[in-house]
Order: sequence, then structure tokens, then C-alpha cells
Amino acid sequence: MSRQNTIADAMSALKNAGDCGKPECILEPSSKLLGAMLRIMQDAGYIGSFDMIDDGRGGQFRVHLSGRINKCGAITPRYSVGLDELEYWETRYLPGKNFGLLILSTSRGVLTHNQARQNGIGGELLGFVY
Repeated sequence: MSRQNTIADAMSALKNAGDCGKPECILEPSSKLLGAMLRIMQDAGYIGSFDMIDDGRGGQFRVHLSGRINKCGAITPRYSVGLDELEYWETRYLPGKNFGLLILSTSRGVLTHNQARQNGIGGELLGFVY
């Protein structure tokens, strides 16, 4: 059976592994978009290191968890968000001001909502983490 939403599967696998207290998690299949989202989560300190394993069938990411993820998830459908609408989506998906991240796909790559606000651009919502 094929997977419909690999980003949602990966985010729920991260949350479930973190809730169980596992030190690492395997995410499959890998993609450039998922790798960019993991890089943002790593830069913010929500996960430790991660590396890609090429198994010849779509690849995998091995993610070392740091135990800082309270909740994460994919946002479906991928809403188009303008710069002036970011505040609304922050209040909808994040529990408090300056707490957590919205991850957006923009014309300048995958960014957090704070980076998108600094650059003055909008994009499509991919997920959230706090």
C-alpha cells in the first residue's frame, strides 16, 4: 500500500518515538523537503543530529531525538499564507507567543515563520513543532 502523506507520517513517527522515550527514530521514505524540515528542527534544538541512509528503495533518515518535542505535526491541506496572515496561523497551531515553530515552504526555501516574517515573504504551511 502506498503512503499518502509522507510528511505527516514522519511527524507522527517523531512524536510517537519521543513520547516513548526512544533515543532515535527511523523515517522512511526520505525526501529533500523532509530533510529541510529536519534541518530546521535541528537548528532550533528540537532534535539532535540526523543522517540519510540510502537503502536503494527510497532512503531513510535516522534521527537522534533530544526529548524536546512536545507536539509536532503536518498541516494539511497546505494552506497558502501571506505575510499578514502569519499571526492567525500562529495562534491556531502554536500554544503561546514566541513558543514553537511553524514551518513554511517559500520561494526562498523552507523557512520558519520568524524567518519568513524577517524576509517579508509568505508561503505554504507544512507543519508545526513545539
